[in-house]
Amino acid sequence: MFTTIYTTAAEAVKEIKSGDRVFIHGGAATPAHLVKALQARHKDLHRVELVSITTMGDLDFDNPEWRESFFMNSLFVSAPTRKVVNSLDGDYVPVFLSQIPQLFKRCLLPIDVALIQVSPPDKHGYCTLGTSVDIARAAVDSARHIIAQANPKMPRTHGASLSEGGLPIIAMPSVTSTGISRIVPFLKEGAGVVTTRGHVHWVVTEYGQVNLFGKNLKQRAQLLVNIAHPQHREWLDRAFYQRYKHSTQTVIPHPEPKPEPAAGL
Repeated sequence: MFTTIYTTAAEAVKEIKSGDRVFIHGGAATPAHLVKALQARHKDLHRVELVSITTMGDLDFDNPEWRESFFMNSLFVSAPTRKVVNSLDGDYVPVFLSQIPQLFKRCLLPIDVALIQVSPPDKHGYCTLGTSVDIARAAVDSARHIIAQANPKMPRTHGASLSEGGLPIIAMPSVTSTGISRIVPFLKEGAGVVTTRGHVHWVVTEYGQVNLFGKNLKQRAQLLVNIAHPQHREWLDRAFYQRYKHSTQTVIPHPEPKPEPAAGL
């Protein structure tokens, strides 16, 4: 039987020293308690580099008091990191999601400490990275030290989205906090792209879910309009018409195979 011994977040983050590079688990697995405990130590630290992809939760990385303490080197810009990444106290590394593990494993971005969120250990002492295995497994494998926030609600998953039988899923609100549609005909100039079209399979909003795997660009556009916010579907349909010369409400038939001509005698 495995015996679990816990400590406080404040005590755990004392492992982090000035000059360390610290990985922060992303997505729904962002270890907010550990991050806030680390930020509370800002007076004891100098130029700790923080590395992450999308971070979520009630976090702020742009506090002026932390500017000598932390540098945000983001691999994906999200709401909590957007301001600091565009300041002198942060920056952005353009890289495909699938290539980030190479940065860790090949020591191009060697990780000193990984801050992660996991399920509580089972009777054998095993935890799971739960909802966000993505690049976290590579960070855990290569980090010199690991500090984990245990969450009893963390589901036990194995992160095999691109393996045989796996399901790559992008789940998002149909609009931003200001009401702008997240489903658009074109990306704005300078917009970052970290998930290629070939990697996108299931897309989910509060208005439904669609599977884009095996669909051509016209079919994909038609399906995405159907799960956009109803207030935005009319202008998205007009954009679709300008591109394809018919409405998204028009059924796109698959061409029937033509019969082979009969051979003459």
